[in-house]
Amino acid sequence: MTVAGWTEAAKALADKVAAEAPEWHDAVSNTPRHLLIPRWWERVPNSPAEEWELIAPPVGSPAHLEAAFSDKTLITRVGPMHADHAQADEKGTGSPTSSSTLPGLIVSMLHRLHLKPGQRYLDVGFGSGYSAALAGRRIGDEHVTSVDVDPYLVEVGRSRLAEFGRTPHVEAIDATGPVPDGDYDGIMATVSVRPVPATWLRALRPGGRLVTTIAHTALLVTAEMGEDGIARGSVQPDPATFMETRQEADYPAKLNDVFTVARDADGEEVRATDGPIPDLWQEWPLRWLYELDTPGTETRAATDGEGGRIVWLLSADGSWARAEGDGTGTVHQGGPRRLWDDLERVRRKWEENNRFALHSMSATLSAEGSTLTAPGGGWSFSV
Repeated sequence: MTVAGWTEAAKALADKVAAEAPEWHDAVSNTPRHLLIPRWWERVPNSPAEEWELIAPPVGSPAHLEAAFSDKTLITRVGPMHADHAQADEKGTGSPTSSSTLPGLIVSMLHRLHLKPGQRYLDVGFGSGYSAALAGRRIGDEHVTSVDVDPYLVEVGRSRLAEFGRTPHVEAIDATGPVPDGDYDGIMATVSVRPVPATWLRALRPGGRLVTTIAHTALLVTAEMGEDGIARGSVQPDPATFMETRQEADYPAKLNDVFTVARDADGEEVRATDGPIPDLWQEWPLRWLYELDTPGTETRAATDGEGGRIVWLLSADGSWARAEGDGTGTVHQGGPRRLWDDLERVRRKWEENNRFALHSMSATLSAEGSTLTAPGGGWSFSV
């Protein structure tokens, strides 16, 4: 596959990801994603830490085009290190801090906005510039504003977009604060938030639509702004995971100090668990409900070598819980709060509510405060 042949790869990608969103087929077919992502990081398999290998094929080579026009997320920044700045043999360490999201998800979210040519769009999380490029192709660059917290991403992305004629307005700002202008017909965030910023909701015109995700969950929310300044919608059936908004070059350090205590210590309170120890990576609806109820709790898990499960819950205030065993187990808890008690309370309430599907929750978003509400209206979460 040659550089000149990238359009074949782009069309094949469009055929795949725009099948349910045909209005975006032309944009995907005519956007050279490979020019926006010359290098990226891939996780080193079985590395003891979060270690990443630099992938830097020749621009336009078969390997480059195959990756760029696959329906995959490509990680472009790890911790404070962008792939553009790494040496050939250099390893990245830490958590991803920027990426080019898989095109299928971008198209699905853009489709939910119902944008038409000439309407105004705010793209939160510029990243590689791919979603801004798609929107510019469809509705016109002059109607697209994109923002990112990283000045380098804004600078290099703007330059790369200009190489193939895309000229959206791009700014480096903290998107949880004031956003440029207002009266947008659509706002889409490829970063997750909690709370939903009041500035976004004030910038959305009546009839405009917002698509975003809730931080530390994969809950994708779509809502339409009403004449009363309240956007109403629902959680969508297909989950989507995005990095959280950040204000610094990297995310805060993980709670390793709390984990050092929680790993083996006897708790201030020790008791039997109320039922089986959940696998929070398989029972993701429970994990996300727990996050909605008890935000900011870091979860870790391991096996004990004998088929049993160990789950740790950690909080920045020093609270921690460790549950271990096969089936019903023992839980140790310490610190100012009892995190496992909260998890069991959430599980009981969910069971009392017939383990409702999370996409059956409604969303009410306003500048004064936003909530997700379970069916029946008896259980709400501030977001």
